[in-house]
Amino acid sequence: MTNLADFPITRKWPAQHPDRLQLYSLPTPNGIKVSAMLLETGLPYEAHLVDFASNDQMTPEFLSLNPNNKIPAILDPNGPGGRPLALWESGAILIYLAEKTGRFLSPDPALRHETIQWLMWQMGGLGPMSGQLGFFHKFAGRDYEDRRPFERYRDEVRRLLGVLDQRLDGREWIMGSDYSIADIACWPWLRTISGFYEASEHVDLASRKNVLRWFEACMARPASTPATNIPPRP
Repeated sequence: MTNLADFPITRKWPAQHPDRLQLYSLPTPNGIKVSAMLLETGLPYEAHLVDFASNDQMTPEFLSLNPNNKIPAILDPNGPGGRPLALWESGAILIYLAEKTGRFLSPDPALRHETIQWLMWQMGGLGPMSGQLGFFHKFAGRDYEDRRPFERYRDEVRRLLGVLDQRLDGREWIMGSDYSIADIACWPWLRTISGFYEASEHVDLASRKNVLRWFEACMARPASTPATNIPPRP
């Protein structure tokens, strides 16, 4: 096995437990996804805080692992073939961890692809649209006189929540009776819409009864609340 010290990222974030999966993250919605997955699977890991306030994500060490300068990213010392694997993009990490552990992604080919379909729906729709809503509602975007950007993203998040609500009608989880990486990908964004972004009223979240019931069930899982502060914020 290649020594983790051969990876430049470990010079800024030294591995105290080099035999464990190394997580480089911040408890944003995308970061929480991977923290939740690690807690759900029970994989040994070591978490390193990537502090945006200090521009850690722009340092040469972090960029050596993720040239896209986003969290989360992982370095698994026990990757395929027993060799270390560096990986970024939360959706890709969720699939990798599901396949590594044999959990939260059905081995049935049809169900597997359907689960990945909903994961991609979150990656390409619910996540980025909610992020834009947050910007235009809570942050600098609220200073814009032109309300069309805010209205565009508000309406799209409303639509996406409607899609999710319909999917959950008669289903316990997104894939039915089994909790999956599709659920793990989505619930951190629901938590952010209703919490940090304070946008529930704007997207009519109260009317999405199936989504609210599902979200409560997601948050009731033992791994969920601890995952929202991994790595702990400074």
